Amino acid sequence: MQDCKSIHEMLRAGGETEDIREAAYLAGEQRCEEAVPALAELLSTGNLGIQEAADQALRKIGGKSTVAAVIPLLRSDDAPARNLGMDILRAVGVQDLPALIELMRDEDDDVRIFVSDILGSTDSVASVAPLGEALLKDPEVNVRYQAAVSLGSLGHKESAKYLNQALGDEEWIQFAVIEALSKVRDDSSVDALAKAMTKSSDLVASMIVEALGEMGNVKAVTMLLRQLDKSPTALRNKIVKAIVQILGGKSLTMLSENEREKFRQYLLVALHDEEVDIQDAAILGLGFVGGEKASREVLAIAADMDYDNDHDRMERSVESLVNIGLTEALKNGLSEGSYKTARLAVEALSRLGEEGIPQLLMSSFWDKERDLQRDIVSALSVCAGDEATSFFVEVLGKHNDGTVLKNALAYLGGLSDEALGETLFSFLEHPYDDVKEAALDACVAIGGSDMSKRFTELFKSPDPVHRLMAVYAMGKLGVQEHMNDIKAALEDEVPDIRKVALEAFTGMCMELSEWMPVIQSRLSDENREVRLTVVELMGQCPETEVLEYLKQALQDSDDWVRVRAVEALGARRSPDAVPELVHLMNSGSTLLALKAVEALGEIGGKVAFRSLLELVNSDDPELQAATEEALARIQETEGGDL
Repeated sequence: MQDCKSIHEMLRAGGETEDIREAAYLAGEQRCEEAVPALAELLSTGNLGIQEAADQALRKIGGKSTVAAVIPLLRSDDAPARNLGMDILRAVGVQDLPALIELMRDEDDDVRIFVSDILGSTDSVASVAPLGEALLKDPEVNVRYQAAVSLGSLGHKESAKYLNQALGDEEWIQFAVIEALSKVRDDSSVDALAKAMTKSSDLVASMIVEALGEMGNVKAVTMLLRQLDKSPTALRNKIVKAIVQILGGKSLTMLSENEREKFRQYLLVALHDEEVDIQDAAILGLGFVGGEKASREVLAIAADMDYDNDHDRMERSVESLVNIGLTEALKNGLSEGSYKTARLAVEALSRLGEEGIPQLLMSSFWDKERDLQRDIVSALSVCAGDEATSFFVEVLGKHNDGTVLKNALAYLGGLSDEALGETLFSFLEHPYDDVKEAALDACVAIGGSDMSKRFTELFKSPDPVHRLMAVYAMGKLGVQEHMNDIKAALEDEVPDIRKVALEAFTGMCMELSEWMPVIQSRLSDENREVRLTVVELMGQCPETEVLEYLKQALQDSDDWVRVRAVEALGARRSPDAVPELVHLMNSGSTLLALKAVEALGEIGGKVAFRSLLELVNSDDPELQAATEEALARIQETEGGDL
């Protein structure tokens, strides 16, 4: 390794670009302080590779020597070199703040501007005072502007006293000061901003209002309310937004009745502002101080929104309509409005939870277009009680749209009324598969002895779809009650039926032993999916009796069946399976080998550990990495017991 002296000499000697870059890299790695002056000179070479290497080295070395060496670049006419110097000082300048602060009194305006910028990156409260003094006293407007920006970047509360005093500066500086105050968020600034607002142009006043809204200090609300009557419309709308930002929606209800009524009118005006964020604030506010007119106008605004691009805004509008409550505007929107208006009205009505709303939705259903009918039945399935039973039965009898029918079936199934069983069961013959599925779930939800008899009879059908639905339902309604039929289904000629019959035992590990002879016979099923289902079913059960069957599945002809068996054995942490898993590591299948290694890592123990050690030098990098991970896992869990 070269020492710092020789590295310094390499930098001074110059030579090929790669040699210089290498020397700069070494200087940084070894923190060679004596190389700092030479590295600083390299920033002006114009060679990007050398400049980058010198830059990185100086950042690593840092310290007062780096700050002192880079400061002269602030006076350079070479803009790229000067910018590099500023970037470095932003990173390490805090390591010698006095040297930078001294430059705040430099005669060169540009130097003071640059240093004001750099101090904003120091994250040091010691930078606040010199920046504050520059903000209030420097004759150069650009220095004052940059000082304000940097005080905002620092964000220290100590900045507030300087920023508050600078609110009387020229307009350009005021912009930077106001933005900085919104970042500092000191309580003392609320009064200062309020006073400045009365003396400012509409543009500056607008920025002050936005800052007060961002700061969120409730002290500003009284002043902002006083400004509402005397402000032009554009500014007043911003004030409305700021008040909503500060108070939130619910707190608006705490205003006096007169204040609330006046604020409602201003919110209605702000609702039509060109700025979307002002509209959104008005929508939020009207949800808590609204009324009939507010409901109508929020509904109209939301109906003009684009469903895909403004979905979140539409959702907030619906929430506002719900907060306002049941209004004639919502009723009219449902009965007379466009599709978009009616759709929003349906959504809002469904969330209100008020008596009479289900009847309102049901009475409007039959004269609406199909898509809106879908929305209405979806809403009713959420908000309606038993009073909608006859309506949904009528829908099943008259309608032919799959989505509408599925909602009706889901609702009626949820009633658990056995009297509806025959009606729901008839929809198992529907031509749409998704309607059949909905009807099947509804029938299962109703349950009862009559429904069980229907499915027992359906299982005798020569139609495989009928038998499939019957087996699924019988599994859900109770395996014990349908034992003979499910056992017969395990021998059905259709693989999907055998698979569904097996799935009926999911979650029944305690009762699995009495069924094991029938279930394990499916391990030799001709269909891979059936065998996979057996392995997955057994893998869920901790009982020792399934272990031998899982080991048997390791001999399956299909790799995926074997993989699932390996995973199940690993999850069980079965030491008895280690020999078989070790054998699989050399099966010729990379996938099986990887899974076996992973399982051995989960099982652990000396035999697994030693077997994995033999594989750690595998030529397959993926297998080698998996083996190393498995070994590390065993070491972590078992440590000195190996």
